[in-house]
Amino acid sequence: MAHRQSLAATDVSAERRRPAGAPPLLHPLALLTAASTFFLILVGALVVGNEAGLAVPDWPLSFGTWMPAMVGGVFYEHGHRMVAATVGVLTTLLALWLSRREPRRWVRALGWTALAAVIVQGILGGVTVLYKLPTPVVVGHACLAQLFFCLTLSLAVFTSRTWERPDVRIEDRLSPQFRHLSAATTLAILVQLALGAALRHRALDVLPHLLWAMVVSVLAGWVVIRAMRLPERRPLQRLAATMGILLVAQLSLGGIAYLARVLHEGSSAPHPVMIWTTTAHVAIGALALGASWVLTLLSFRHLGSPRLAPALQQSPEKSPA
Repeated sequence: MAHRQSLAATDVSAERRRPAGAPPLLHPLALLTAASTFFLILVGALVVGNEAGLAVPDWPLSFGTWMPAMVGGVFYEHGHRMVAATVGVLTTLLALWLSRREPRRWVRALGWTALAAVIVQGILGGVTVLYKLPTPVVVGHACLAQLFFCLTLSLAVFTSRTWERPDVRIEDRLSPQFRHLSAATTLAILVQLALGAALRHRALDVLPHLLWAMVVSVLAGWVVIRAMRLPERRPLQRLAATMGILLVAQLSLGGIAYLARVLHEGSSAPHPVMIWTTTAHVAIGALALGASWVLTLLSFRHLGSPRLAPALQQSPEKSPA
């Protein structure tokens, strides 16, 4: 009898940890939306690398139709639009599902924010075509893509069971606190990606991008070293190590891409080496930003300041069973 009561209490406790009424497929949908957004960034980099931004002169249709002949640059430009439309549909479904089944108001608001962002992103994409690739709009389009990727990752994190699972926060007594250091690194990576977008569209020289890469490297290395000193926080340590590895790969690809650009300057068509190294450089940069952002979210969730952590540990809903 006592054993049954214990099992019943465990079931009730587990049920309280889940968002009320949250369907089991909501988190996979959020993951799919985030993965599709990353693929969209990858395809967008291929459009830029192949200089196919104006391969289709009209918008929202392509040569007056929904499905033109997928040849040459049209394959990349119209393919980019198709992937963007898919991401828009997934984001709409996610926002609507959250509005109906998600009990947390701030998560519902985040879903609508993501939907608004993807609509603005689509409009910016149209403006880049209709006004023949104006540099401020194109760079803004690239930066908003990275911000939207972070939004979709946030929704994937917030709808996961890991986020809802009660946990005892530990004190972070070092200064600066790990969560603040992670946030600063995320912001630095975002600035670096914006500088990279400006460089690709010839709005800036390479020097600001190179100098800021040093800032990102210092902050990322600091995060990795600090993460290894966190007690009993292996998920955060693994995520920090992943971010560090991605940034090392990012720096290497950046060097190769720049060298390929210099060697093939003046060529009549983009060289395949330059296209693929630049595309990989953009893709790895997005992954590094995503890893740093998720690390920031989880560190704010699981690490407490010296003043807050003891109170949280004594809270009944945060105490271990």
